[in-house]
Amino acid sequence: MNPVRVGVIGIGNMGWHHARVLSLLRDAELVGVADPNEVRGRLAVEQFDCSWFPTYEDLLGEVEAVCIAVPTLLHHRVGMTCLQAGVHVLIEKPIAATQEEAADLIRAAETAGRLLQVGHIERFNPAFRELLRVVANEEVVVLEARRHSPNADRANDVSVVLDLMIHDIDLVLELAASPVVRLAAAGGRSSDGPIDYVNATLGFANGVVASLTASKMAHRKIRSLSAHCRSSLMETDFLNRNLRIHRRSHESVSADHGELLYRNDGFIEEVSTTSIEPLYAELEHFLQCVRGRETPAVDGLQASRALQLADLIEQCVEQPNLCMALEAPI
Repeated sequence: MNPVRVGVIGIGNMGWHHARVLSLLRDAELVGVADPNEVRGRLAVEQFDCSWFPTYEDLLGEVEAVCIAVPTLLHHRVGMTCLQAGVHVLIEKPIAATQEEAADLIRAAETAGRLLQVGHIERFNPAFRELLRVVANEEVVVLEARRHSPNADRANDVSVVLDLMIHDIDLVLELAASPVVRLAAAGGRSSDGPIDYVNATLGFANGVVASLTASKMAHRKIRSLSAHCRSSLMETDFLNRNLRIHRRSHESVSADHGELLYRNDGFIEEVSTTSIEPLYAELEHFLQCVRGRETPAVDGLQASRALQLADLIEQCVEQPNLCMALEAPI
């Protein structure tokens, strides 16, 4: 079977990585990259042996599928053009800047009969995949996510909620597997511009509570998610792609004459994960979806749900002391 002909629209930091990985995948033919920046375009031609297109419209007639990695405020315009041209789309998170734009993209994909997948890349982190597998046999009580970054200038066209926290919103929705019925949030900004630090709490219909913190004011990078369960604690480190499971134990060892030598109150399991790059796994999955062999891990509707919650969290931050009991669970 011939490789899927794919293009990348936008070759900033994330788009560059999309092009890099696609150039390595056997099931993909990286036809070209589209970006108005000629210097970046020429570098991509040299690096990935593909073509450069100054406008993405010129690329669309040459490909079956595209990866869109432009700023969030352009997602709607670029995504609509691609879908209306009959091209399958993987669009970086968040799906769009507003719910209305997300709904437009979902309808356009349905009308065109084309794939709309959203790049929530942490779904493909080996540590999360293992966490999801192990949690299936546990009763989750509390989820606790932290996503901190020292890169205050990165993606500064949107808030830290849309840039960073939305990853964890998507992950806790998957783990809790229940509608959100209430939420609260607090945060602010260190200077003029979008919100850059937030703490949010989500309450789910099944009783699970999720606490999420995201910051662009941190001094070191943190990407972690803990699942507090009835009989265990699971700690996931997305940066190092590892998972630790803490379990209770009440064993004790005594000497022959009865005095206590030591007591074991718990033990830790180190769960092995694969070394596969999450973006590599995500793009392989996208290609399988284009071929109709798999369904998207995160489709337009799932991404729209995460975006809706992100919007409500931003509202809570802008209106201090606001706690929402949602009339219609999300």
